[in-house]
Amino acid sequence: MFNIEEVKRVKRRQEGIHSPVKLEVLKSAKSTNYITIELFTGAGGTALGLENSRFVNTLMVELDKNAVNTLKSNRPNWNVVHDDIKNVSFVGKSVDVVEGGFPCQSFSYAGKKLGFEDTTRGTLFFEFARCVKETMPKIAVGENVKGLLRHDGGKTLATMVEYLQDIGYRVAYKVIRAQYLDVPQKRERLLIIGVRKDLDLPILFPKEKDYIVVLKDALKDVSPSEGQNYPEKKRKILELIPPGGYWKDLPQELQKEYMGASFYMGGGRTGMARRLSWDEPSLTLTCSPAQKQTERCHPDETRPLTYREYARIQTFPDEWEFSGSLASKYKQIGNAVPVNLGYHLGKCLIAMLENKPDYETMIKVDPIFVGIAQPSLVSLL
Repeated sequence: MFNIEEVKRVKRRQEGIHSPVKLEVLKSAKSTNYITIELFTGAGGTALGLENSRFVNTLMVELDKNAVNTLKSNRPNWNVVHDDIKNVSFVGKSVDVVEGGFPCQSFSYAGKKLGFEDTTRGTLFFEFARCVKETMPKIAVGENVKGLLRHDGGKTLATMVEYLQDIGYRVAYKVIRAQYLDVPQKRERLLIIGVRKDLDLPILFPKEKDYIVVLKDALKDVSPSEGQNYPEKKRKILELIPPGGYWKDLPQELQKEYMGASFYMGGGRTGMARRLSWDEPSLTLTCSPAQKQTERCHPDETRPLTYREYARIQTFPDEWEFSGSLASKYKQIGNAVPVNLGYHLGKCLIAMLENKPDYETMIKVDPIFVGIAQPSLVSLL
């Protein structure tokens, strides 16, 4: 079934209505004194977006050494703790916002979908909740993949909401589509926002724009950088794919040869042998641009996107440097929240803290209620 509103938005963009001249890393001119704690910071997509909206990032926690080096080399003034979050105490810290994109592989459609049964990743939500409980910020923000909505029939998300309610927060959540928020990428993220129950503040989410940013607007003048290469056999296959096309654009015999057993399976598998289009946003970036199931081939050249092209699509500023190997750079960028999405989130959070909603650019969402938390679960906090 087609989403009529999305079709209308794409049509407006193709007609040039309200189209930005070029991709910009958005920044607010107004400074604030609102401070954040940022958990599972990664390469800094959300943190940089919140900084650009004029939050003051007071503490960040990240385990990956390359991501930590990325953060420290770009922002020497940021207080970055390189440690497992389980070893970090937040008692006594006073902040306005706690934000955490707890690792999402456990809830991804592409992962094993173990959720809370995955003791190394799924339960990191509880560490996010512990930080919220120890600091009791005015606002708590969790971020994850859209797949969390339906994981275990919705029970996983309901449990998370229940935890935050029991701690003392009114909670709402919404799927945000980055392609309508100044990001040249079709990327959906689930935002979970909690407001402390003693505060009469609205819960606001970014409102989608009437335009999209396409690759030809995003990848202008990107600096040359390292990138993966295709093996010769794969390169010859992808040379036959037109911009915006995929494996079904191959002659049938080549389809069968390239796809193997997958050729006879159901589903479109539209990420396989996929070449991006200049006239659309990129498909969601993954941790590698050359995975068979999620191919990200350059629109013109027969090669994977470079890591600097990856960074531009994720709306990192061109001067933001990434540490580590090429594989690590791709992983850091692919796992990041787009910087401009972080900016739009930050603008909503500031409007919430000031109780000054801007309904031209924001949507108010009523909190939900999922019941009373089970004592045996709450005790884990």
